[in-house]
Amino acid sequence: MKAGRIYIIKVGTTFPDTAKRFGDFDTWTAAALGPVAAEIRVIDVEHGAPLPLAVDCAGVVVTGSHAMVTDELSWSVKLERWVLSLIAAHTPFWGICYGHQLLAKAAGGKVGFHPKGKEIGTVEIKRLTVCESDPLFQSLPDEFLAHVTHAQSVLSLPPNAIRLAANIHEPNHAFRIGECAWGVQFHPEYTADIMSAYIEEQANELTMAGKNISTLLKSVEETPVAVKTLRNFARFVECRMAGEPVETSTFNRN
Repeated sequence: MKAGRIYIIKVGTTFPDTAKRFGDFDTWTAAALGPVAAEIRVIDVEHGAPLPLAVDCAGVVVTGSHAMVTDELSWSVKLERWVLSLIAAHTPFWGICYGHQLLAKAAGGKVGFHPKGKEIGTVEIKRLTVCESDPLFQSLPDEFLAHVTHAQSVLSLPPNAIRLAANIHEPNHAFRIGECAWGVQFHPEYTADIMSAYIEEQANELTMAGKNISTLLKSVEETPVAVKTLRNFARFVECRMAGEPVETSTFNRN
């Protein structure tokens, strides 16, 4: 039995009103992981909490953030170096939005503002053919809905990264590095209510950018397949902890 902790690396906090209503990034992420045998620990790196050794982690999830990866804040640069140690140790890793971009940057990809501007709302994402051999994405349908809100993107993937999912706006919605490090630009931890809150919090900015708030809100719905990606990651970690083979059937459960 390997180390039994899944670490949620909290790299920011949500809008104050949204936090009062729904909690914060770490709360949403823990809920979306579902019931797990592993102990879940939250590390607030933005406020100086120390990072564990890679060998002491059964799995790691890096949350989204309102910060920008390209700002290269001191805590983010430190985290970026740590992510490389996780890859080297073959520690299961899941990066969400900011975490997705940080994984790409750490491994040699390019991150920056998306040339088409912000993507926000509930959007359709297409799973690519290569997913047939990916342990977490192979059980998903070819198309699924996911919640998104991001201005920056992975503009170019790291060398040897495997692109897993895309849509019209974002060609790099999901990718994998090696055997067990994934990044997703979308937010599997968001509920429909959280997604609606994010649209409402940014209503002025979005209106100035020419987006119709009413249309965005009407399109919001729950995204169970996106949630399943994160739950699949949790099952993957549990298999690794138990020393069990990762079977396709493992990820067919709800």
